This record gives sequence, C-alpha cells and structure tokens, in this order.
Amino acid sequence: MPLKSKKDVDFSSTKDPYAQREAEKYEKPIPSRELILQLIEHAGKPLLRKEIAEAFTMESEDELEALRRRLRAMERDGQLLFNREQRYCLVNNKDLLVGRIIGHADGFGFIRPDDGSDDLFLSPREMNPLLHNDRAMVRIVGIDKKGRREGAVVEILERNTHQIVGRLYKEDGFTYVIPDNKNISQTVLLQKDGVGKAKQGQIVVAEIVEQPTKLRQPIGRIIEVLGDHLAPGMEIEMALRSHDLPHRWPDEVLEEIKPLTPEVPEAAKAGRVDLRSIPLVTIDGEDARDFDDAVYAKKTPTGWKLLVAIADVSHYVQINTALDNEAKNRSTSVYFPENVIPMLPEILSNGLCSLNPHVDRLCMVCEMLIDHDGNVTRAKFMEAVMNSHARMTYTEVAKILVEDDAALKEKYKPLLKHLKELYALYQVLRMKREQRGAMDFDTQETRIVFGDNRKISKIVPVTRNDAHKLIEECMITANSVAAKYLNGKKMPKLLRIHEGPSADKLFNLKTFLGELGLRLGGDSEPKPLDYMHLVNSIKGRPDAHLIQTVLLRSLSQAVYSPELKGHFGLALEAYAHFTSPIRRYPDLLVHRAIRHCLQGKKADSFYYGVPDMVMLGEHCSANERRADDATRDVVSWLKCEYMMDKIGDEFSGIISAVTSFGFFVELAEIYVEGLVHISNLGQDYFHFDPTSHRLLGERTNTTYRLGDSVKIKVVRVDLDEKKMDFELVLKEASVKKAGDAPAKSAKPKKKRKRKPKSKND
Repeated sequence: MPLKSKKDVDFSSTKDPYAQREAEKYEKPIPSRELILQLIEHAGKPLLRKEIAEAFTMESEDELEALRRRLRAMERDGQLLFNREQRYCLVNNKDLLVGRIIGHADGFGFIRPDDGSDDLFLSPREMNPLLHNDRAMVRIVGIDKKGRREGAVVEILERNTHQIVGRLYKEDGFTYVIPDNKNISQTVLLQKDGVGKAKQGQIVVAEIVEQPTKLRQPIGRIIEVLGDHLAPGMEIEMALRSHDLPHRWPDEVLEEIKPLTPEVPEAAKAGRVDLRSIPLVTIDGEDARDFDDAVYAKKTPTGWKLLVAIADVSHYVQINTALDNEAKNRSTSVYFPENVIPMLPEILSNGLCSLNPHVDRLCMVCEMLIDHDGNVTRAKFMEAVMNSHARMTYTEVAKILVEDDAALKEKYKPLLKHLKELYALYQVLRMKREQRGAMDFDTQETRIVFGDNRKISKIVPVTRNDAHKLIEECMITANSVAAKYLNGKKMPKLLRIHEGPSADKLFNLKTFLGELGLRLGGDSEPKPLDYMHLVNSIKGRPDAHLIQTVLLRSLSQAVYSPELKGHFGLALEAYAHFTSPIRRYPDLLVHRAIRHCLQGKKADSFYYGVPDMVMLGEHCSANERRADDATRDVVSWLKCEYMMDKIGDEFSGIISAVTSFGFFVELAEIYVEGLVHISNLGQDYFHFDPTSHRLLGERTNTTYRLGDSVKIKVVRVDLDEKKMDFELVLKEASVKKAGDAPAKSAKPKKKRKRKPKSKND
C-alpha cells in the first residue's frame, strides 16, 4: 500500500533494487528511475526536484546535475510529468498516453502510444504545433465519427525534426520550402536573411530555427543547397535528409576506429573456442558485401548438429562508446537500390565484423542439436574464432543442391557433404515450420536494374530459391533459441514480437471471406495454422492473390519489445533477432545479453534494465519504420522517373488497393503502381466498401475490386509527389453494360502549391 508521506520510508537508506546496474553504467551512480518513481508514488503528491534530492541526501553539484538530467530524461520519455508548479508527478496512464507523432499530408495526424495500444487520431488543430516524429503526451478526449479514439495534446516531450529537405519557392513576397516528406504538411517559412544563394525550384535543406506553434508554421533558414531537381542520385540525398537519416560519421567515431586494423589481433582470439577447422561457409546474394552469418551441419545418430556462427560485433562495439551511440542512433542499415547507409563504419561492416572467406574472424556461435522431427533438443552459445571456408551465393548453392550442377560440385567438392546435410536438415525444418503453421505467403519482390546516369533500365522480379529458404530456416531456428535462452536466464532483452489480428481487422476479414464462401478457423482467436490452412485451400483459384493480400493486411506490424507476446507470423512463442548485428542494433543488444550470461553474471547486474529495453524497443522500431519509409520514397521516385517517358502508353495491370477516392493499379511486368481516380470511372456515383475492398457503381452496378485485371493509360507522372495517375481503358475479363458511359479522359492537373501563412494569420 502506497505511503502517504516521505516520513513513512527513509529513501536515503533504502536499497536501490537496480544499484548494481547503475554502478556499471556510471562512475558515480545515482538513484535508478524505478526508485525515483517509487519515491513519488509513496509521497502521494508531486515533488520538487529539491525534495527528491533531499529524500536521497544528494548534495554535491555533480549529483544534483545528474539528477536533473535523469528527471529530464524521465519527463521526455513520458515517465514523469513536470507541472506548472515545477513539480514532478506520475503519469496517470488511464487518462494520459505518451507516444510518437505520425503526420499526414492532409494536416491531421496520429499518435502511436508507447504501450502498444491503438493509435489516437489528432485533428489538424491539434497537429498545428507538432511535426512528424515528435514525441508528445496526449489525453483521450473521445471517439471521432469513424470510431477512432481522439487525443488532445497535453505536452510536447521531444522535438525530432530539426531540418527538412524540399523545393524552394519564391512568390507573393514569401520565400518558403515545401517539405519532400509527405508526413509533414506544414510549409517552412524562411527568414529574410535565411535564403542565401538558393534559387527558385532548387532542392534545399532548411534548418528549423523556430518550431511550429498553435498559431504559426515552422520558421527556418537554408543550410545546404543540394542541387537541381533531376540531378542523378538526388532521390537518395533527399531521402536521407527528409527522414533525418544519420549518414555522416561523427568525428568521435572516426577517432575511435583509428586503431582498428583489417586483421583480428592474436590477443583477441585468446580464450575462445577454436572453430577454424570446421568448414563453416557464408551463403548470400551475389551483390552482398557484409557477411554476418555462417552455417555448418553435421549428421548425428539422432539428427543433426547445426552451427550458426554470427559476427561478434559486441566485441568491437563496446557499451556507451561513440561507436555504440552512433550505432544506436542509426539502429539499422538502410538499403537503397545499389546503395547502402551502414549502421557501422566500413572497417567493421565490411571488414573485421564481416565473415570474409579464408581469414580469422571473431564470432558468437549458436550450437544446436536437432532431431529428425526438427525439434531443438539441446543448444548452447559460445564465443569463438572461425575461418570461413567459402563465400558462396544462393544461386551457386541452389544449382548444387537442386540442379546437381557438375562444375560447381567439383569446385566445392570438400564442402559437398556438409552442404547436403544442411539441405537435408532444411527439409526437416521446413516440414516443422509447416506443421506449426508459420506463414509463407507468395509475395513478389523486385530489383531495380540501372543503366547510365543512374537511370532505371528495367525492373525485374526476384526469385527465392531453396538456398534462400535454407538460410532463412537456419536463422529462424537460431533466433528462436536465443530468445528461449535469454528468457530462461530472466535477462532484460529485446524480442521481436508480432501480434495476431486485432478484433476490428478480424471482423472485417471474416466478413470479406464470408462473401466469397470462405471461412477462417479459430473463431475469435485464429492461430497462424488457421491462416495457412486457408491459404492452402485457395491455391489455384483465380482470386487467390486477392485473398492472400487481404489476409496479409489483417496482420499487425512486427516491432521490438521486451514483452513476451510471441511471433504470430512465425508461430513461435518467443523470437529474438540474433543473426544480423552488423546491420541491426537489436541483434547487438541480444549479443550483449548472451555474453553477460556466458560470463556467469546475474540478470540484475546487466547494463540494461527492462525500462531501458522498453525505450530501446520503441526507438529501434521507429527507426526501422523510418528506414523503410526512406527506401520506399527512393524507389517511388525512381519508378516515377522511369515512367516519365511513358505518358500516353497503355499497360495491363492488377488492382492492388481500393480506396474511397479510386483504386491503385500495379502494372504487369514492370511492377510500378499508380492511381485511377474515381473521377475517371465514368458518369456514375461509386460507393466504397472497405470490408469487401471494392467500389460499386450506384447506377451501373459496375464493380472494381482488389485483384481485378484492368487496362490503363498513363496520363500523369509527378516526381514531387512521387505519384502516377492512370486512366482506365478497360476492365479486362468483364462485360461492358449497355448503360455504361465512356471513361472520362483525365487531363494532367497543374500542381497546386501550398501557400504559407504569414505570422499575422
């Protein structure tokens, strides 16, 4: 029961449950966040910073400054609220929510709560003082007309947009920048002396010198001119800055990596398990440059021994160094077409931490014994040194194992036996995967092929062969073992969680399936196996692609969190990312936790606590989405550029999405997507049915549905908006009704510029 006053408990002598963790973090440790929260809860009222310091008998200037920083961080992370009386109080989670802002081009937005609950709608008025990716605290004020929870901003906790990239416009006495990032609806008004030598229409970077308020837009000044609109490589330069992706190494990092050499020092190999004689191999794509995993399988009387060796990044990236802080800041490598922004500097990502062939490398190894049914019967982790016996590609391995290529079999003769055992093990793991119902949708990935001056020459489909799937199963198995290992040790850790469909999405999905005479098993809580039973039952149907798309869209997005919520898509109770620490920060955190256990240390002395993992999970999940958004922007730009000389051409395609304002069509064979606006569908009024994913004509009963085949004409390509407009030519495999009016020609519209408000508006 909470105490009513500070007199009930002497916090100056109370043992901090996280004292050991704080001692490892700081030379002069201060009370943990948990103990501070406990103090305020026991006090039963908001406390001044002075009162908190007195409760812990903190008197020196260093202690008081450290406390100030900690309280500010707790306020920023939404653990405490700093009220108008300058007192710190606990956040009432029933009324207040903390999360990250998601902006929309039309001015409204959402807040994605840290607690994982559904997003809250924010009206344009509430969004006025906010920018995309800010962190804020909101209170729930009701339900809007669409049934969404609606929020009102209580406090802006953290500003995360400090510069924007966009096109410069000068008109009507105003000079302003329209952001390239469509999540930012506000234009940035430039200071009179903040334009420099930038010219009309150029791509510029503007620093935000005054954040937006309820009454005015953000104000900025130009700090960099990137160049003209269609310059080669401009799409990546814009994406880096639009999404605030770190892409330059800080001086502290460059200084820190200076002593590193291309070869592993002999001293670093001491005390490790020596696996250099084991024929571990890497299997990656032809264009891969960093190799963070190697595999080896050996037959045993009861099944197989599988070794998954992963680059030991945690040996080189020590906690709280400049290198670690920058890796955390980036959180992930960002992969653009034929370009990558790495999480770690090249000497690590392509050198010391890359399992290059025929050189010694430090690694963290997961050794597993797997029986003939695909069950992991025993597993252990170890710090080791290895020497990759070959750098192989997916194409080579598939030709050896599936096509029985004689030349390649001769080339890799010493490794052939082990490759065959890997393949035999894969087939067992694959069967196990299918038995538990892990999802395996047939999705089409593509690759952009460039010609001269970084112009797209073609877009080609990527085929996944058995070698891709073999490595995937090995990695999934090691990742699940890592999660189980850390759970058993009760370690604070980051898991990869993927929850099942929400009640609303499940209702819509079942309604849609019911109209097709289909049924998803599992009642109100379907399992992954229920999904896969349905997928298998629709194979061969002409609308199978449509049904599979709707099934995919019913699922939640995977995120990082310390909560044990399982991975729905893989049908696993616990799953962690262990196998790619070169390019993902969560994997590095998992390695650190495993090493902590291997050193015989207890969970409560780990550098990170559960609250740290909660915040790191949110941070890494947000940065993963940021990287995905940036990549999507670049690909959309390139595809628009590719289609600019195809205006007026006709193509066949499939309806890939249906909205209230029209439908999107993915073009066959060239894999680009554009919009057929509802105004181009003839003289009829169309009703949008979101559950059935269709538009229905009120007079003609003409239906346009997800998965329908259509023929379109390209009528407009807008590079600024990264959008294409199509005009419907024909709905294929359908009969034109007698009363149908001809499709109206869509004329390219002149782009409307967003005029900025003045300070007096």
